[in-house]
Amino acid sequence: MASHTKAAYGEALVNLIFSWAALRALTTTPGSGGVLRVQPEDFVVEERPTYLPGGSGDHLYLHIEKRGHTTAHLARELSAQLGVKARDLGIAGLKDRHAVTRQWISLPAKFEARLGEFSLDGVQILRTERHTNKLGLGHLRGNRFTVRVRGAPGTADQAAETLALLGAQGLPNYFGPQRFGLGGLNAEEGLRVLRGQSELRDPQVRRFLSSSVQSALFNRFVSLRLERGVFDRLLVGDMAKKHDTGGVFLVEDAPAESLRSGRNEVSATGTLFGRKTKPLTSEAGALEAQVLAEFGLTPEVFASRKGDRRLTRIFMEDATLESQGDGYTVSFALPKGSFATSVLRELMKNDVDAPGGAAETDANPVDAPEPDEGGPFEEGEEQ
Repeated sequence: MASHTKAAYGEALVNLIFSWAALRALTTTPGSGGVLRVQPEDFVVEERPTYLPGGSGDHLYLHIEKRGHTTAHLARELSAQLGVKARDLGIAGLKDRHAVTRQWISLPAKFEARLGEFSLDGVQILRTERHTNKLGLGHLRGNRFTVRVRGAPGTADQAAETLALLGAQGLPNYFGPQRFGLGGLNAEEGLRVLRGQSELRDPQVRRFLSSSVQSALFNRFVSLRLERGVFDRLLVGDMAKKHDTGGVFLVEDAPAESLRSGRNEVSATGTLFGRKTKPLTSEAGALEAQVLAEFGLTPEVFASRKGDRRLTRIFMEDATLESQGDGYTVSFALPKGSFATSVLRELMKNDVDAPGGAAETDANPVDAPEPDEGGPFEEGEEQ
């Protein structure tokens, strides 16, 4: 992969390596600064399942706590030690390596007797329960995060002010740096894949890398809406989504729908380009076309992708912040598909989990789920 940070692929220079500095923040309050992940207990992720196991059935659900392992590595160890075929393991979402994470994993109940043979440093099975079906990709409501920010003494009050603003206004639903691989370089190679310039031949790797370009385009679209002052408004041609029901609709009366957006009832969606998604039209389409032009791309180059729509704005639940001697601890819940780093970036105003830093999910692209194929990808560490 190339080492440059920008390249002129289209009408404008575009950032190909992930950087928070290239993405507009919502809040203008002072940042607390600070550091994350001094120790695994500083970053705790608790999966919020869509449903709990019912107590009977042919599948065994394991509630697992892990430290120092990606979810993919844990799955490989379960498969190797218990003799379970990889395809028979059920995982709702991936979790970070440099954290304490708790999640459910399912396997055929016939392997229950072998659980006593399983051993992996940093991994504990907290509970087992049977259920009627295998745990499916994306079968989670979201995740709850409890994060310790260190090296930021005396900043708890200003961080709490920012957190309150995010609670009232929502936050940009950016894909975080975990999406773009070690060094943040995936989008560079993904562009070469899409333009027929890559020497990579593995189809799964090619799909994964091209999906990082979808994510980069989406991030730029969200940032551009913030720059134009239309993040919490709707434009003619937007495809908006209702937060209560999930229904998606075409915006024709922008002033009326913007009032609903102001009440946090609906938000705009961005396009993850693919064969099943149509580009936006009218005013919103012009904004989207500008982003494509900056990358020198057209929707047609994503024909190998399924495509999807993603909310540009999301809302936290149950957010709290507690002052600590050298910083603070913040806790909040996010819907599936959303990155905790989007919240932390607003609070800290620094390069949170910069590419090449401590954060790591399942960096090997052949292990990573796809963002538009119904998998749990829409979260990186935050799945």
